[in-house]
Amino acid sequence: MQGNVIADEFKKMVWIRDKEGKEYACTLGDIKNIKKIEDMTEEEKKNCLDLSNVLGDSW
Repeated sequence: MQGNVIADEFKKMVWIRDKEGKEYACTLGDIKNIKKIEDMTEEEKKNCLDLSNVLGDSW
């Protein structure tokens, strides 16, 4: 059961890279269109997670 919940939430994620190659995880409902991180509003960026903060710079 818990695995199904996690899988359903993962399907709602989008992965966006910036021009330096850093990757961000965002929920699809929090951004209007999939686009470059540099084009996102500050409000949209607040809803994204910089994966290097979680996984380290080697990610």
